[in-house]
Amino acid sequence: MRSRFTAFALKDEGYLLRSWHSRSRPKQIDFSDGLRWLRLEVLSGTKGGLFDDHGTVMFEAHYTEAGERATMRENSHFTREDGQWRYTGPV
Repeated sequence: MRSRFTAFALKDEGYLLRSWHSRSRPKQIDFSDGLRWLRLEVLSGTKGGLFDDHGTVMFEAHYTEAGERATMRENSHFTREDGQWRYTGPV
């Protein structure tokens, strides 16, 4: 989760697409020019251990857009694919 947040902050489309599960991966990512990611708070998680194939991460991502502060909250689902954890989407 932290690496994906950093990739969004840096607008690293290549990393984001590689870390997205093949079933739900978009063709491209549209980054908003006026959006600036500030910080990530991981609130909780389920599973996601060495012997798990699925897991979730509840987080809050803080950002500014057009000068206004805001927070995005999501419970993200991850699935192991080809030995790597991949984002599949919100729960």
